[in-house]
Amino acid sequence: MGILGAHVSISGGVDKAPKRGREIGCDSIQIFTKNQRQWKARPLSEDEIESFKENLNVYNIRMVVAHDSYLINLGSPDETQYKKSFDAFLDEAARAEALGIPYLVFHPGAHRNYGEEYALKKIAESLNEIIARTENYRLMFVVETTAGQGTNVGYRFEHIAEIIDLVDEKKRVGACFDTAHVFAAGYDIRTREAYEETFDQFDEIVGLDKLKVLHLNDSKKELGSRVDRHEHIGKGLIGLDAFRIIVNDKRFENLPMILETPGGEREYKENLRVLRSLIAK
Repeated sequence: MGILGAHVSISGGVDKAPKRGREIGCDSIQIFTKNQRQWKARPLSEDEIESFKENLNVYNIRMVVAHDSYLINLGSPDETQYKKSFDAFLDEAARAEALGIPYLVFHPGAHRNYGEEYALKKIAESLNEIIARTENYRLMFVVETTAGQGTNVGYRFEHIAEIIDLVDEKKRVGACFDTAHVFAAGYDIRTREAYEETFDQFDEIVGLDKLKVLHLNDSKKELGSRVDRHEHIGKGLIGLDAFRIIVNDKRFENLPMILETPGGEREYKENLRVLRSLIAK
């Protein structure tokens, strides 16, 4: 079994997130370190940082993952948007590092009709520059698989591998596998055979050693739809069997498994209960 958890709100301050996580049964949590709909945010106070770290212990949260703002596009061909994205990403890295969070998960970006290769190279170049500016950080940048909606890259395992391959400091980059995204991108995980084939491909192309975070979401849209729509566990087109296999996969027992299902914290408790019911006794 992985370290089960969910994406929780930071309303009222990041230090409130650990308690929210524990109240719904999380052993791991994922957070935005700021309002993800805004480019800029007030700096985190020392008191808030210390309170956050203390609350992780108080509420027995074993693992925390940060997720970057959806506004950020490190593959953007528009220089104004790119600069805002780069600066915002650097700020998010600083916030995650200050909070002692080991992983910053990010969506790679969109090429806006400039071509996938353009975006992949630009994302990797951005990461190289960001890593150079954060050389004393312990933080790892974790690139997430995507559904491939619009002009988003990251929907092929080869895209994730190329970004990682083009980054000089390999120890500072990893991968996040989102079940809904890979399914929408055309990778089947609904049966044992399909699951093993997909993860064999991932291992061959990206490497299971690079896998740091799992996002567990069912999908409202069909296999290969390239549409990103999450659904409650077992209520979507992926179905329970895939999640039964994944929560019992011993290769992932030390990885955070994060829910991003609809309804947020109101519904996470039930989704976590469903996942735990699938764990072999």
